[in-house]
Amino acid sequence: LQLVESGGGLVQPGGSLRLSCAPSVSTLSWHSVGWFRQAPGKEREGVSCISSSGLSTRYADFVKGRFTMSRDKAKNAVYLQMNGLKPEDTAVYYCAADFFDGEECGIVSSSYRGPWGRGIQVNVSS
Repeated sequence: LQLVESGGGLVQPGGSLRLSCAPSVSTLSWHSVGWFRQAPGKEREGVSCISSSGLSTRYADFVKGRFTMSRDKAKNAVYLQMNGLKPEDTAVYYCAADFFDGEECGIVSSSYRGPWGRGIQVNVSS
C-alpha cells in the first residue's frame, strides 16, 4: 500500500483547499487514516484522523471548526477540506494509514506503523 497526496498549492489567507489521499494500489477501506503536517523548522504534528468506517473523526484544536476530514470508499480516497486557511497552516501535509480497533484513529504520528505519503506542500500567503 502506497499513499499519494494531492490538492496542495498556494492560497491566500482565508481561502480554501481540499487535500486528497489515495492509495496507488490496493484499498484504504479497512484503514484509519490520519493527516499530519510539518512546517519548516518544526516538529511534525497531527491534524486530523478518520476511522475506517468514516463515522468517527478527530481534530487538533488548532484546526477545529476550519478543517473537515471525510472519506469516499467508492473512490477509495480520503479528503481534508481546509477552510479559513491561515499563514500558520503553511506546511507539508502528509497522510498515513493503519489499522485501528473499531472506530478509533489517531493524530499522533507514532500511532501509524503503516504507509505514509510523500507529502504535499500547502502555502498560505498573500
